[in-house]
Amino acid sequence: MSEFLNCPKCGSTSIKKIPFTWWGGALGPALLTHVKCQGCGTQFNGKTGRSNSSAIAVYLIVSTGLVAILVYFLMTKL
Repeated sequence: MSEFLNCPKCGSTSIKKIPFTWWGGALGPALLTHVKCQGCGTQFNGKTGRSNSSAIAVYLIVSTGLVAILVYFLMTKL
């Protein structure tokens, strides 16, 4: 039995975890269980079988906000 759900698009069981993405580096895909079907190329959440699009948007907003706050505090300390 696979640790991930079958592909929601084609039903394939050939699913691989995505180790790195442009939007989340190595941390984002790990937090969101982001996987890719080796059959059709669909990317989805390996636990729920749903798209990670909304979660990716939230991840980008939160991480960008945290970086902006960090930069602000670093700049005000100089």
